[in-house]
Amino acid sequence: MANIKSAKKRILITKKRTARNKARKSEIKTYIRKFEDALANKNFDEAKELLKIIDKKLKRAAHKNVIHKNNASRKISRLTKKLNNAM
Repeated sequence: MANIKSAKKRILITKKRTARNKARKSEIKTYIRKFEDALANKNFDEAKELLKIIDKKLKRAAHKNVIHKNNASRKISRLTKKLNNAM
């Protein structure tokens, strides 16, 4: 455990940020799961709406450095491709 006050503060900040990042990633994964379920059930309107939400959330996460921007781009691209092939 750290002895210096600033080091203790950094530990607390790191825990807070880690929790926030974990929540963001989890939320994105949940939306992706819902998107894939919608595609499996041939519910294309819902899938399109979910894709918009996922796009926004992934770009936001990339902007906040939760995930890499190329990772976000790749995921959006693959999901869009899935939707277009399914229709």
